[in-house]
Amino acid sequence: MLPFSFLDLPQGCRLIDVGTGAGFPAVPLCIWRPDLQATLLDSLNKRLVFLQEVLPACGVRAVLVHSRAEDGGHRADLREQFDVATARAVANLRDLAEYCLPFVKPGGLFCALKGGDADAELADAQAAIRLLGGRVSQSRTYSLPDGSARTLICMEKISQTPTKYPRSPAKMAKSPLR
Repeated sequence: MLPFSFLDLPQGCRLIDVGTGAGFPAVPLCIWRPDLQATLLDSLNKRLVFLQEVLPACGVRAVLVHSRAEDGGHRADLREQFDVATARAVANLRDLAEYCLPFVKPGGLFCALKGGDADAELADAQAAIRLLGGRVSQSRTYSLPDGSARTLICMEKISQTPTKYPRSPAKMAKSPLR
């Protein structure tokens, strides 16, 4: 789990993987760090049914949640309850911050796995990150074995996210945070 080796995740921390899909990065991260308390959130139930089969085969225990990120971010049992949120290939970084920072409690981290060209996305997302209670703590570019570049962008949650966020995708598209 190269990108997460850059971080010092606390022992037993609570992690949510937003838009988990087939379980990446949460499943490999939990194999590498079995002490993590993982929640895997996805909007498509068939992905979660797949993960119900995969997790026991990998020796991973996790809570599976069927919800869209914009709905889950308003649920009292999920909002600002996690030490770490992760997401990969879900949306542009500005929208991803709006989806994910509401899950992170103050003092926690949101870690986005992005392509190697993440600098432009990061520049576009700065105002949104601040508005949502975050601050970029690190951006690390690394290479995969095939030579392609990837970037891990981590945001520290420094204050609570205003309760109106996250908004619906239609509202986000009509009025992006800038």
